[in-house]
Formats: sequence, structure tokens, C-alpha cells
Amino acid sequence: MKAAHRGIWILAEGDGRRVAPISFELLTRGADLAEKRGADLTAFIMGAGFPDAELHRLIDCGADRVLAAEAPELEHFLVEPHAAVMLDALQERRPEIVIAGATSTGRTLMPYVAAKADAGLTADCTLLDIEEDTGNLLQTRPAIGGNILATIKTPDHRPQMATVRPHSTRPAAPREGRTGEIERISPPKALLKSRMRRVGFERESSDHPLQDAEIVVVAGRGVGKKDNIRVVEELSRALGAALGATRDVVDRGWLSYPHQVGLSGKTVTPKLYVGVGASGSIQHLAGMQTSENIIAVNIDPEAQIFRVADIGVVGDLFDVVPALVERIKTMGRADE
Repeated sequence: MKAAHRGIWILAEGDGRRVAPISFELLTRGADLAEKRGADLTAFIMGAGFPDAELHRLIDCGADRVLAAEAPELEHFLVEPHAAVMLDALQERRPEIVIAGATSTGRTLMPYVAAKADAGLTADCTLLDIEEDTGNLLQTRPAIGGNILATIKTPDHRPQMATVRPHSTRPAAPREGRTGEIERISPPKALLKSRMRRVGFERESSDHPLQDAEIVVVAGRGVGKKDNIRVVEELSRALGAALGATRDVVDRGWLSYPHQVGLSGKTVTPKLYVGVGASGSIQHLAGMQTSENIIAVNIDPEAQIFRVADIGVVGDLFDVVPALVERIKTMGRADE
């Protein structure tokens, strides 16, 4: 059964008639797996008529083939028609590996399809790799509340399926001269039926858009108590940054859950991450280690966060942070 399956697929997502950013993160993951397996990389996408230019973006960023299933019924996500169309494509094309984003769509669709396909699925992965001897997909994800990382294999069933945390890897960049095949398919009407109907859509609004912030300042347990959060808030305001927190800080009620950065919170990839009193637990590091520039302030020279920091400051945060805030304000006044 395994020999009959070949190729790596990503589930690309579309926002209206545009390809969603998560698709390009998945291309980064998929290209690595495809290279290790010596296989083609296919971007499978469902929607209601994507412009050629949008589908070509997937080719430019690493896909060898784009398979676009299009129908008016697929314009907005409903699990039943999307699952039926995807399952039909999987049964006909027989890919070896299928990965999707751990978005609201991916978290809903992939378990449904995996159950119907009698396939293995690992959710919310942070790392994907190929086992050299067997070619099996190695799927690493947090377990036991994020305190350990477990690597999972599904050796007996195909396709191997996984969802990947958004913002856990860099999106693939376009490369000049890439060519690939774009195939548009029209699913049979029987696959597009649904017992649900879309009655409206309301975007989630948040006062703490951590995932999209270019600068993030995170308060860790080292701040000591809730009243001391103000020290980190002052730095956040001075930098024009989003305010984040480690899980310990949220568990103690010093900041609310929308601020949490880590495997059990949000994954962030800002241009600048500043950790204040954050020790760098496994679950926190996995949520921020792809930041472009990482600065850490901690009194413990052995803190795990220094292993990923570009700049590490060993010192008392109550001395370091106020001095840093004052310096930032002085620079701001000088620029006026």
C-alpha cells in the first residue's frame, strides 16, 4: 500500500480569491520534505476561481504543481464539501504526505479527512523531518502541557498527515525562473453538498495582535509579581511593541491569555523580540525562536533563552529595563 503513494502535498488556503500567507510557510516545509524524499511538491487549494497570477505565486515559491479545485460552493469554508473534495483528490492522486496549517481551517478539515481516509494525523507540529531508513514522516509536537516534545510516526497508513503551527517557519520566497504545472479541476456536484450553510462572517478582533506585530516585548516570571509588569509595559510602549507573556505569567494571572507566547499560546515571528525575565522553557522557545532578532534580559547567566538570543544581557531587569527605556526616549527626543 505504501509503495502506491508518492509525492508531498501542502494544503494551500485562500482568502477570497487570494492565496493566504500560511500557504507560503507550508511551501518552506514541503520543499524540505520533497527534497529529502526525491518527490514532487504539490499545492492543493480549494476555492471559487483563483486568478492565474495567484496560483503562479505558489509555483514561484516552490510548488512543482498546483492543483486547484474550484466551484462556487468552495468559495467559503464548510467542512463537508471541502472534506469530500479533498478526500476525492487524495484517493485519486495518492500522495504520500499531506501537511496543512494549524489554522481554523486546517484544524477542522484535516482530522475529518484523516478519519475518512483511515490515515494517521499529528496535530500542531513544530518540526517535520524524514526518517532516513524508512522514509517515514517524523512529526514533532509538544506534549504534556508543552513540557516535552514528542516525535510521532504513522508507518502503516498513507497518506501521512500533519498540521503545522502558523508562524513557526519562514514563508518561502519567490525564485526567478521557476516553472510548474497548474491544473484546475471542477469537482462533481455530488461532492459539494452540505448540511450546513454559511449565514455570515465576523472577523476576530483583538487588542493584542501578537502574531502580526513587528516588535514584541515579553514579560517572564522573573518580573516577580503582578505589580512589576508595569516595568515591561513601559518598555513595550517606548518601542511601540505588542506586549506578550510567558505561560508562567499568564498562569499566575499577571497578564491575560491573549498575551501568551508559546506552544500553548501564540507563535510570533517579529523583526524584534525582547524577553524580560523569561527563562526560555521549551514551550516558550518554540513559540518565538524564529524571530529575526532576539534580545534577552535575565539575571541568570544559564537561562535557556540565551541559547537562541542574538543579544543577551545578564543583569537585574529592574536596573536594565528602566535604563533602556530612558535611552530610547532620549533617542526619540534627539530625532525630533
